Amino acid sequence: MRIAIGADHRGYRQKELIKNHLKNISWVDVGAPNARRSDYPIFAQAVCELINADSVDFGVLLCGSGIGMAIAANRYRGIYAGVAWKPDIAVHGRRQDNMNVLIIPSDFVSARTVVTIVKAWLKTTFAGARYQERLDMIDGGS
Repeated sequence: MRIAIGADHRGYRQKELIKNHLKNISWVDVGAPNARRSDYPIFAQAVCELINADSVDFGVLLCGSGIGMAIAANRYRGIYAGVAWKPDIAVHGRRQDNMNVLIIPSDFVSARTVVTIVKAWLKTTFAGARYQERLDMIDGGS
């Protein structure tokens, strides 16, 4: 499995922590390369473009509140990005909303919890059925 991961300066340390703890994943790191000030839309765009090009299977984004990344990521067709601050939110988002981009609010999630959130999200599959019908409504389908 290949997963694109990106973070602005506020999520940089947790991005590195995730990669170091989940070494069985093939990570495609789009930045930020360090903890110096950076702009989250750049990283959201890079992750979403990789997903839409079928270069990766999923994406993980981190920023202070998660809200900016969610706004930026959800501008892309086929992206279902959601903010999760605890494992059960990540599971719910993946199972019922086919969340293909996990967004973590790094200012509100401990280093201990961040890896648990990602693991829970990765173990979960999309339920489909009526949940797919709802996504079709969002995407303008029947």
